Amino acid sequence: MGLGAGLSAVKRGPLTRASAAIVLAAGLVLAGACGEDGGEGDGGLTVGVLLPGGGASRFGQFDRPLIEKRLKQLCAECPAATVAATPEPAVQQQQLEAMITRGVDALIVAAVDPQLLRPSVEAAHRAGIPVVAYDRLAQGPISGYITFDGAQVGRLQGEALLQAMGTKARGGQIVMMNGATTDPNAGWFKRGSLSVLKGKVKIGKSYDTAGWRPENAYVNMTGAIAALGADDIDGVLAANDSLAGAVVSALHAAEVRPLPPITGQDADLAAVRRIVRGEQYMTVYKPYKPAADAAADMAVALARGEAVGSIATGTVDNATTKDIPAVLLPSVPVTASTIKDTVIKDGMYTIGQVCTPKLRPACDRAGLTP
Repeated sequence: MGLGAGLSAVKRGPLTRASAAIVLAAGLVLAGACGEDGGEGDGGLTVGVLLPGGGASRFGQFDRPLIEKRLKQLCAECPAATVAATPEPAVQQQQLEAMITRGVDALIVAAVDPQLLRPSVEAAHRAGIPVVAYDRLAQGPISGYITFDGAQVGRLQGEALLQAMGTKARGGQIVMMNGATTDPNAGWFKRGSLSVLKGKVKIGKSYDTAGWRPENAYVNMTGAIAALGADDIDGVLAANDSLAGAVVSALHAAEVRPLPPITGQDADLAAVRRIVRGEQYMTVYKPYKPAADAAADMAVALARGEAVGSIATGTVDNATTKDIPAVLLPSVPVTASTIKDTVIKDGMYTIGQVCTPKLRPACDRAGLTP
């Protein structure tokens, strides 16, 4: 299975934990400041981290604090980490260039727009700054990649959708709400789901959602309802939970009852609640701690000039670079019956967070009792 130019497995081995003094410092161009020197004078390294979303996103809720925690474990004496986060590609490009100017020792980058960011990644390479692509495969000469197996994510979504469709899993009609064409992961998810769905269901409409923006998914779903008819949509393959939420809103606005089964990804709290309510059939849970730990470990090793082959579990190719060391992690499907044994068991959420007062009856039916 390929991502970009291809994906190849290598001999698996346990992750090793690099140890080094490190401080995380992200220079924000728009703020016009880089913060404290963070470790200069005590031999500390600097690792810049760029994430695509703030506190309300999965990156803000989970990835950011986990990366910060792991980096702090690698250097207990280093100052608290700061992370630059933005959903805007041009702003992220400015942030990355500010980090190059600052002279960080390594970068962890979850690219908003991998193609747009490529010149900046190339500039980092020329400056001798290794780049670890996180979650999304950045373009350009990156030195490492941490992600979840996108083909598996798509397959899990496709398999769950067929299961939820029941007798309509043969010959029924679905809508595909895919991610942004600028994100290589979106194509990976799409290929994985099609490997399961193709030849079994009719794909009435398939949309590539510009910028992964829910408002665009809402417009697309509204168009699909008008074109296909509400009664002729037997399922919706939504690539992530934000898109799934927009799909649900569009179906509600069109007064569609009952809702067809809808997939998702990321196990957002809002999505888990929708699953309890019966508005969304499933999501894909990606345990973020192993990813955050691997990214921090790889960045530290690269900053120290060490090889990362013992950290990687496979390799990927992008448009410019082959055999990039990569950590490809498994994902877990979540439905109403498995919430307790997945996201609750792992401590991602508490039952109290999921089960609002209005959801108590539905939570009881799902076995979500304190």
